[in-house]
Amino acid sequence: MTGLPGPADMSHAMLIALLMHHGGSMGLPAAAFETDALGDGHGTHHAVQLAPLDDGTVRLSVVTRPPSDNAEIEVRDL
Repeated sequence: MTGLPGPADMSHAMLIALLMHHGGSMGLPAAAFETDALGDGHGTHHAVQLAPLDDGTVRLSVVTRPPSDNAEIEVRDL
């Protein structure tokens, strides 16, 4: 993965990448935006993990947010 956006733009970039990969739109149940699904109504209890896979794809996963208020991108080896 090269040319990743900064932390402030990462959520937007991931949303656009996901939508474009699925033809530009996806149907979601309205419950996907409820507090129980997002953590606090804004998703602040969740972080996103991008993991490069051996086949050239990237796995996008929701994970527990680290105990920090700082926006950052952390690269980890799997």
